[in-house]
Amino acid sequence: MPEADVLVLFEHPEWQKPLFAALEKNGVRYATFDLKAAAFVAGDAPPAKIVFNQASPSAYVRGNARAVPLALAFLRALEASGRPVLNGHRAFALELSKTAQAALLGRLGIRTPRSIAFNDLDALRDQLARETKWKWPALLKPEQGGSGARIIKVDSYDELRAHVESTRGIWEPDGVLLVQEYFEHDPERGIVRMELLGGELLYAMRVVSHGRYNLCPSEVCNPSAGEGHCEIPVVAPAPAVEFYAFKEVPAEAVAQAKAIVQAGGIDVGGIEYLESNGARVFYDVNANSNLRAPIAQEHGFDPFDRVAAWLAASAKRHG
Repeated sequence: MPEADVLVLFEHPEWQKPLFAALEKNGVRYATFDLKAAAFVAGDAPPAKIVFNQASPSAYVRGNARAVPLALAFLRALEASGRPVLNGHRAFALELSKTAQAALLGRLGIRTPRSIAFNDLDALRDQLARETKWKWPALLKPEQGGSGARIIKVDSYDELRAHVESTRGIWEPDGVLLVQEYFEHDPERGIVRMELLGGELLYAMRVVSHGRYNLCPSEVCNPSAGEGHCEIPVVAPAPAVEFYAFKEVPAEAVAQAKAIVQAGGIDVGGIEYLESNGARVFYDVNANSNLRAPIAQEHGFDPFDRVAAWLAASAKRHG
C-alpha cells in the first residue's frame, strides 16, 4: 500500500467527515487512526508523511475516556521518535488543562479568569478563604474541558458543594474540578471565536449561546435545528446556539490569538474571548478545531479546503 500524505488521529467520526471529504476532493492521500479502540508499537513509523491530531478532551462525555490517554501516549511516542506531528502532544496537553491555559495566558499578559483547580471540597473552601478578591457567582467546570460539557454557574461555595456532592460522575474524567471567575458580558453580542491555521487567522465569528455553555462550532454538535452530538448541560429551554461571521475582529485580538497558538504549539485551533466592561477576556484554547463551513463561506472560502491544502503542503515539506 502506498504511503499516505497524512495520518489523521480522531475519536469523533462525525466531526471528521467534512475534513475527509476535503482531503479526497483535493487529492490528498490520507489514513485514519481511530483512538476509541487502537494499539500502536512504540517507535514504529506511521503509514504517512505527517500525523494530524484531532483528538478531543470531550471524548469522555461520549464514553470514550480511554481515547485521551492513548492519544497522549501515541503523540509522545511519535515525537520522541522524530516523526512530524501537527497539533502534537504539547498542544493537546494544553487543550486538556484549563489551568494550564490560564497560566499560559497570564504569562503572555493576556487577561483571563482566575481559576482554581481542586480535588477536595474542604481544600477548595480553604483556598477560597485566602482569595481576598474572590467574588461570586463563578463557573464550575471540569479541569479537562471539552465542548462546554458540565459547566454550571454557581452563586456560592455552599451551592457549589451541594452540586458536587449530589451529582453522580461529577469528578470524571480525572478527579479534578475547576472553579473559575465569572465575567458578565452582553448576551446579545455573545463571545468571539477565532479560528487559526498555521499561525494565521482563518476566520472569526460571534457565538450567541442564550445561556448555554456548549459552544462547539461543529454543525453536527450545534446544528441550526434538532439535537446535536455533544453533551449539553441541562438548562432551562433556550433557543439553539447562534453563529455569525465576524469580519471586524480587532487587530489586537488577532495578535493575541496568534501569540497564544505560537506559545502553545498549536497548528490548527480556536481561541475564544468575551467582552466585559470594555475589556477582552480570553478564556478558552482549543487545539481540536471543529470548523463551521457556513461561517467561513461568508468570509469567501471553504475552511476544510484550506486545511486540506495546508496539510498537503505540510506533507510535501516532510516528503
